[in-house]
Amino acid sequence: MQTLAIRDGRILHPDMTVAEADVLVDRAAGEIVEIGAGLDGDEELDASDGLVIPGLVNAHTHVAMTLLRGHADDKPLDTWLREDIWPVEAALEPADIEAGAALGVLEMIRSGTTTFADMYFEIDRTADVVERAGLRAVLGHGAIAAGKAAAEARDDVEESIAMARELDGAADGRISTAVMPHSLTTVTPELLELAAEGAADAGVPVHYHANETVDEVDPIVAERGQRPLEWAQDLGLCDDSAFLAHGVHLDDAEMALLAETGTGVVHCPASNMKLASGMAPVQRLLDAGVSVGLGTDGAASNNDLDLFDELRDAAMLGKLAADDASAVAAPDAVRMATAGGASVLGLDAGRIEPGAAADLAVLDLDLPHLTPRHDLVSHLAYAAKGSDVRHTVCDGTVLMRDREVLTLDEAAVMERAEKRARGLLKRAGVRDETA
Repeated sequence: MQTLAIRDGRILHPDMTVAEADVLVDRAAGEIVEIGAGLDGDEELDASDGLVIPGLVNAHTHVAMTLLRGHADDKPLDTWLREDIWPVEAALEPADIEAGAALGVLEMIRSGTTTFADMYFEIDRTADVVERAGLRAVLGHGAIAAGKAAAEARDDVEESIAMARELDGAADGRISTAVMPHSLTTVTPELLELAAEGAADAGVPVHYHANETVDEVDPIVAERGQRPLEWAQDLGLCDDSAFLAHGVHLDDAEMALLAETGTGVVHCPASNMKLASGMAPVQRLLDAGVSVGLGTDGAASNNDLDLFDELRDAAMLGKLAADDASAVAAPDAVRMATAGGASVLGLDAGRIEPGAAADLAVLDLDLPHLTPRHDLVSHLAYAAKGSDVRHTVCDGTVLMRDREVLTLDEAAVMERAEKRARGLLKRAGVRDETA
């Protein structure tokens, strides 16, 4: 057994307590094998004056949208999508997807994220990036019917099903998949049913946007006399493997439905705030027993992929939404960014204990904004930053050591993304003010 020892630090236990200990990893199996004192490995990482945490889980993003970071800001969701995002995405080339995905993956490795769930196009190009970068991912082709002829829309959903079958288990098992119809309002009822059936046949989850804005909820209620998730359940989109993004505008019955069916919710507070979509009832979801994870959404509506920022936003916004300063407490927010996200995605990760996936990050504690160390869980929720991450490990492999990313050429990734982003806007006929 080839081993990796993460030595001389403190570790965050699943019960949110912190203690001094070493972590021993089986590199080939990608699993944690032992936690204790004085553990030696064939390879070692120095965690002295540091905190070892589970790798963060970004449970909903569109990673290649890093190319659109800062392209279109300060607009509501529907206008932003139809006027600024979809017209540019129509000009995307496969090489753009790969360049944007590499940039996003680089950003996530540097900020301690080891797993992400991605809904986008040309998802095989994102899979190529994941394979060489070493992260763990749940990937799916985002299928949209809006603005398409019936045959083209059906082909898009069938592509989502086909890609889920083709890529599941890729990258030595680090890639799993889902069928991903975009949302309850941008995909027709017949095709939503097709997506649910395709996911069930393939044995993979279904993932979609739901209840993100009032404008997505009200038309469904008016047309069908049902709340969106009641309708989604009728279509076969709610079960113990399914997970939805946002869930901002939920009523009590929908929250009870989510808990009863085991459907997970990915909370995206920064995107929800930036697009003025609203405040998700996160504490009520947690109280109802719903599995909740955190996601950044795409970098075009966030505008970064640093999950520590998202973690802090979740805790802060959760208090406003509940009108209660004790709501979404620090341990709950940290759990959503780790074990909660892993649970939503159906992965055995997000915790530090023997048998769990060896997906880990080590944070430096010797920093002004993390001093004094009264409560390190509080610091994770309210003070830590992605730039505090010293080492990142996924599946037992060191992806970043002492702030140096080992699996990607950082300068080359950034240069290529910059070039592809400018070319994309030019092809889309968008004036680039900085060019």
